[in-house]
Parts: sequence; structure tokens; C-alpha cells
Amino acid sequence: MAPKKSVKPRHPNLACQEPGCKFVARSTRGLTMHKNSKHFDIDPPSDAFREVYHYMRHPHLTAKPCDANGNDLSDHAMPLPVPPEPPVDSEDAWFPFDCRSTYDWAHFHFTRAANSAGKINEALDILQAQLEPLGGDAPFHDAQDLYATIDSIREENTEWTTYEVGYTGPKPENPPKWMNETFTLCTRNPRDILLEQLQTEQFNGSFDYTPFRQYNSKGHRTWSNLMSGTWAWKKADEIAGNPRTRAVSKGAMLVATVLGSDKTTVSVATGHQEFHPGYISPGNISNIARRAHGNGVRPWIFLPIPKVPKNERKSPAFQKFCRQLYHICLAKALEPLRSGMETPEVVRCPDGHFRRAIWELGPYIADYPEQVWLSGIVQGWCCRCGATPLELDDRTALPRTRATREYMATIFDPGIMWDTYGYRSDVLPFTHHFPRADIHELLSPDLLHQVIKGTFKDHLVTWVNQWLHKEHGETRGNAIIKDIDRRISAVPPYPGIRRFHDGRDFNQWTGDDSKALMKVYISAITGHVPSQMVQCLSAFMEVCYIARKNVITSSDLLSFDHHLDLFYKHRTVFIEKGVRTDLSLPRQHSLMHYADSIRMFGSPNGLDSSITESKHIKAVKEPWRRSSRNKPLPQMLKTITRLDKMAALHRKFEQRDMLRGTSTWFSKNVAAGTLPDVVSRTDECNEMDCGPSRGPPDCSSVKLAAQPARGWSRNLHDIGDTIGEPLRFSDALFRYLFGKLEPTLPVPCADNLQHHFQYFNSLIYVYYSAVARYYSPSDPCGNGGMYAERIRSHPNWLGHYPRHDTVFVTVDEDKPGIEGMVVGRVKLFFSFKYKEIEYPCALMEWFTRSMDTPDEETGLWVVEPEYDPDGRRTMDVIHLDSIARPVHLLPVFGSDTLPEDFHYSESLDAFRAFYINKFANHASYEFVR
Repeated sequence: MAPKKSVKPRHPNLACQEPGCKFVARSTRGLTMHKNSKHFDIDPPSDAFREVYHYMRHPHLTAKPCDANGNDLSDHAMPLPVPPEPPVDSEDAWFPFDCRSTYDWAHFHFTRAANSAGKINEALDILQAQLEPLGGDAPFHDAQDLYATIDSIREENTEWTTYEVGYTGPKPENPPKWMNETFTLCTRNPRDILLEQLQTEQFNGSFDYTPFRQYNSKGHRTWSNLMSGTWAWKKADEIAGNPRTRAVSKGAMLVATVLGSDKTTVSVATGHQEFHPGYISPGNISNIARRAHGNGVRPWIFLPIPKVPKNERKSPAFQKFCRQLYHICLAKALEPLRSGMETPEVVRCPDGHFRRAIWELGPYIADYPEQVWLSGIVQGWCCRCGATPLELDDRTALPRTRATREYMATIFDPGIMWDTYGYRSDVLPFTHHFPRADIHELLSPDLLHQVIKGTFKDHLVTWVNQWLHKEHGETRGNAIIKDIDRRISAVPPYPGIRRFHDGRDFNQWTGDDSKALMKVYISAITGHVPSQMVQCLSAFMEVCYIARKNVITSSDLLSFDHHLDLFYKHRTVFIEKGVRTDLSLPRQHSLMHYADSIRMFGSPNGLDSSITESKHIKAVKEPWRRSSRNKPLPQMLKTITRLDKMAALHRKFEQRDMLRGTSTWFSKNVAAGTLPDVVSRTDECNEMDCGPSRGPPDCSSVKLAAQPARGWSRNLHDIGDTIGEPLRFSDALFRYLFGKLEPTLPVPCADNLQHHFQYFNSLIYVYYSAVARYYSPSDPCGNGGMYAERIRSHPNWLGHYPRHDTVFVTVDEDKPGIEGMVVGRVKLFFSFKYKEIEYPCALMEWFTRSMDTPDEETGLWVVEPEYDPDGRRTMDVIHLDSIARPVHLLPVFGSDTLPEDFHYSESLDAFRAFYINKFANHASYEFVR
């Protein structure tokens, strides 16, 4: 397990590429040191990282601004000014609350702590007891007073409406109970919700007003948000070409819905606690805005779930009723949008302008079982094409369409429709009630259930384990699976990488579990399974990560098709090894439609069921926990409305900068008239490992933590002794400093450097972390697409073990991705001031690439620790700005098994080679490939 110490020979590619420079390095670290001291530009252009796009807008639906009556405005007209809000220091500013502290009290108890009415009453009683002797009163009389105040919030006023729906067909002599029951449909007016979403100011800058075609600087077509796809352009053409809508829609704005629904269970222990919520979003907002936590996606419907005894569930009459009920409810709930699908109506937009909107039913987010219900097909068939269940990989199968289905229904009997074409004749999809809508076209790709949970977790991981048992027997197979689990738990820490303490051995998988396991699974199985299985997983991962990009180019689609073909080719190993008898699976078949779906709807990243599933917590699970559990749905609807109101008010206050500081600090400054005009915000990452970063797209940066570490000496040599490098730390620092001060001179030997800086007495401040901030719209980023990760270098992380993260260091900015990078491990973050100049730095240990191409089996680059002629790890000091971003390394485990007591903190020291994990996050994937 110990690393193999070797001296790397001089590499022919280690010559400096700067014009006029003849320097040739003896090692990777030598080239890095030279580049960072002689040529590194710490102030790159602010737009250097951003792609330049060109756009072609639709000529008919141009989203021309108008007044509130629908009359077109002149070009460059400014929107009507919004009535000014009351001053921050006035009581009206906090309506319906009295002041900041009253609002904070309500926000804490109702939103954050989710306290019950009893706990709220108890807290108010205690507070009243404290304030009454001082002549004061608690902010609310009781919980009902708090609820009434929340109900009076002006924002988010769309209420729920309930309808009772029941069976109306012919009944037998002794009808089953369900035929005489009514079932409750709960819905909000989708038009009103869309109007509220469209006028949300926070979406300004993240909103597409017209269908467009997007091209990058190379002239290649790219797809990103929904309005960049061919579907939006096609619908605009249909509206422009229809005599009924041509004239009235000229200059209008296409507003497509993004709908999603999914059953969810709130408590297995209590039996049938199942709900069927649906969500709605305007298709004009960006993928980033739709994935963010805000009002871009809101619950709008709870579909009824008829319950019958188990022996009645499969009766044809009941199944027919359930499906008809499902589609009738969707059609009824969407009815308020129908008139606006042919006659535009005036809406206010995020930029403050009014425009004439024409509604359109857009993509529908659903997993495969829900897609079967939505499309009215037979289970096992494809919802989008006519491929049969036994031959789903038939690439010649024709697409399903509304027109074809309607025609077939007139010439074939129900039996032929079912057996030959996979259609149910007993249900008409809800889209047939609306113009231009075709459910077979509108079903969006579902990355979470089709790719991540389905193909990866349910299929590939399961098949690998089945092969291990089949090949090695139960006992040996289980032993290898346990070693794979140990490998998974042994990966080095990295921001955003989940720690699997017991490998993949846990009872209930979630989507996040599957996403996390995907990132580290390939290295864990390599050496234990045939090479073709590893290649199958590698090709699948490429397919998955390309599809999850926020912006997908035409060359990306070519790469997608290439890797999909490789995946289909290599997955046959599971048939050859006797694990499978066939590979005709709906979820894997769905990948065949992804390229076309991307061209139609843009990146699947903005149309994934993980978006709707993430809403279940706030829309279903938390409201259910607050209910009495006795007929909970009406109580849940009231809670959802109140949570929406509080969230809308919070966004408003935050946008006005009214929530800075603590309640006490804010109140004191308002009373004294000393409230600062500008607030200094700290990075959102705080002490978290990673997360969204606030603000617009900007240049990448790496900055030290806000405060230096405590308990460290400020003396150079004392710090060297503490980290176990009494001489090499000072040597590395002096080499770096000499290169900065004397860039035209060769760096002297160590003894001469020590003499040159013998009077060096700068105070050195040690830091335990730094925050890397960069543009990564495919990751869980802020509204501007920025993402932050914390890089740690800590001698006693969590009080147990040292943690020294690995990073990419820039050596040649002119080369793309990894070609211009080397990998280093941060041994120390520190800063010092010399001759009035501040130097934020990092002490690095180096890795060098083993090959000039990625590993053929895994598709990953491989690096090895670099050693000097004395067998010690090479070490240098670099400027913090030369760090590009964190990088995750995965051990090359080989075929050996890990000791049972192996701890992941030892991984970066225990292995001879490491894979560069380009699947650690989307930023890594786009950067490394």
C-alpha cells in the first residue's frame, strides 16, 4: 500500500511556452514554480471564462412591450415606475408586521422552527410574562393571531379550490363502494400562479422573452433554456401560421407551462399516507432559476388517489375509472389557461414591462410510471415511440403523435390498439382538450428516474453485484462486494462528495444517494470486474454528465451519441456473462430519445424530476408534519399557502436589504438613524464545503478564509517545525519570493536563498481553508451561475485527522482544461506581507500525470505523487491566484483488497496512483474533459 518512490525523468513537454522564454523545467513542480513566478497573470480579463453567444429571435412572437391595456409602446420605452415602497425605518415597510423584530419572530417560529400552535402559544406566554412588568406586550396574542397576520400578507394570494369528483357511468346491481364515493381534487388557478411568477423581479436577467436559436463563437448551435429549443420555435410558428391566432399574436410573448407531478408517501408506518402533488413553472425562466430555491416552481394541484381493497385494484372498471379521473382532473385544473392559448392577455414581466402573453402547454416532468398514465399507453411500451416491449432498441420505430393516435382509434378496435400499438382506448389524454398540445411530444427527459435511479442504481449496480455472485459464488462474491463498499468509503474528502461510511450498504436509496455513488463507483469496481463492465459504466457516466450540462452544444450531442453507442455496445457484457437475458428496458431505451429531446427542449438540467421531488419537502412532507394527521389535506393546503406568503415576503425584504444583521443590530441602527447604506455580505459558502454563490457571473477567484487559524506562531521557522518541514518550508517560500522580486534572475541555490533572506521577519498567518468561487451553471449554483467550494488544509480536521485537499494549479492559461494544469495538494494556506505587499499563498506537494492520455478502461486521467532525487515529495509555494479550483483524486485500488480498518484520511498518502475524478461535479467534468 505504500507509495512507490521514484524520480521522474525530465519530460520533453516541460519547456516554457511563453514567447521568448527558453526555460526548460526538470519536473512538473519546476515548470509550475517558473510559470507562477515569471509569467502568471493574477488579473485575467473578467469575461475570459465566458462563452460569447449569438442569437436569432423569432420574427412573429417578439414579446414587444405594451401598456396595461395591451397597446404597443415605442421602441426603447421605459417600463412604468413601480410605486415606491415605504422607507425601511417606517412601520408600513414591514406590513403586515409591526417591525423587523416582529417579522423575525414570526419567521423563526412559523417558517424555520415549524412550531405547532401549542409551542407558539407557549413561547408567546413566556415572552408576555417577561414583557408585562416592563409595560410591553408580546408581538402576537396567540398562534391564531400570528396565522391571521400571515394570511393578510399581500404577496402570493392564489388560494386553493376543491372539487368533489365521482363516478358517473352505469352501475351494476351491487356496485363496488368506489362507484358511490366522491374524491377530492385540490387545485390553484394556474393562470394566477403564472401571473405571480412572471412578475417576480428576481427573475429579471434570468428570463427569455422570445423563442431563440443560440450559437456559440464557433457558429455551432447550442441548447440551454427551454426557449432555445426547436419546440418553442415550432409552437411560435404554429401560432403565427394559424388564421385564428396570426393577427392577435403578432408581437406577443409565448409563455409555456412546465408541469410536473409525482406520487409521494409521507409516512410508511401509518399506511396509506400518500399524496399526488403537481407543480407548475413558466417555461421562460432559465434552468438555473427553475432549479433554485424560490417561487420558480410552485405546487398547484393535488390529484385524487382513489383507495379500494387490494382485490379490487386490478379490476378493469376501477383501473379505467382511475385513469379517466386522472386526466379529467388535469383538464379541469388547466381550464383557466385555455382562453389565453388563442387570445393573448396582458401580463407584467420581471423587467417591469407589460406584454401580451399567449399560453401554451409545455413540457411535463414525470417518471416512467407517471408517463404511462399521462400518455395513456400500456405499461412496458415507450411513451414517445412505437417500439415494442421486446424490441425497445428498434431505432426504426416511428414517433407517437396525437394525430396518429386519433386516426388509429377510428380504424382499430381496442384489442389491436392495446396489443399491436400499446395504446389504451379507455382514456383520452388531457392534452386533447387543449390546442397545439401533444402529450407524446411534451414528456421531458427524466434524468433522475430514467438515468440516475433507473439505469445506474436499479440496473448497472445491481447487475454488477449479480455477476460477482454468479462468477465467484455467494461467499466470495459478498467478500468482494464488501471490499467495493470499503473502497467507496475510502475516497478522500472533497466538497460535495458524500461520505459513505458503510459503502453502498444502506436500506433506502434516495436520488441524492444515487448521484453521490455515481461519482466514486467506477474506481471502486475497477480491478474486481471485467474491463468491459468498467467501460460500460464509463460510457454511461459520459452520457449522463453530457445530458446534465446546462448548455449543450452540437458537438456535445455528437459526443453524447458516440458514448451512448459505446454504452449500448458494452452493456452486452451482462448478457455474455449470464446476468441478463435481454436489455429491452424502458428506462434505458429512453436514452435513445435524449438527443432529440435536448434539441426540442434545451438542457434536461432544467426539466428534471429532481426539481419537483425537491419541492415535496416544503409542499407535502413539512405541511403534513404540521397537520393533526386526521384528514390532513385541508390543513396542509392552508400551511402551503402561508409558507408561500412568508417566502414571498422574505424575498421582498431581502431584495430591499432589510434583513441584514441581527434583529437587535438592525433595530438599534434604525432607531439611531445610523443604518449603513451598503451591506458587506460574506460568501455563502461560510463553513460549508460547497454551495451556490450569490451575484452575477464573474471571474473565478480563490480567497483565504475570513480569519486566520488560532494558536499558530507567526514565525516562519516555528511554522516549518510545526508542519514537519523546518528547512524545506523556508526554502520554498524564499524561492517563491525571490521569483517575485527578481523575475529576470535565476533562482539561487537553497543556501544562497537563506543568506539572501536572512533578515526576513514578516509575520506569517496560517489559514485552515480557502474558498474557490467560479462559474458553474450545471451545478447547484446561485442565480448568476456562480458556485463556491471550500478547500481545506487542516492539521486536525474535526479533531481527529489531518485533511489536505487537492487542487488544480494553472501553469499555462493558453491550453484548455487539464492540458494547462498540474495537480497539487495543499499542505498549508498562509499569507504574509513583504515590503508593503500582501502575498496570499499555499504550500503545495505535487502530482504528475502518468500518461499523456486518459486511462483506456475508466476514461479518467491518472496522476502519481512526484518525488525529488532524495525520495521526498516535491514542494513549492505558489500564489493563491494560481489555484484554479479543487480537484478530487480517487485511488487506483488495483485488484488488492483494503484492510477492514483502513481510514479515508490516509488515502492520499497510501496509494501509488490516483484517478482525476472528473465526475466529482459538473464543473470538474466540463473542466477536465
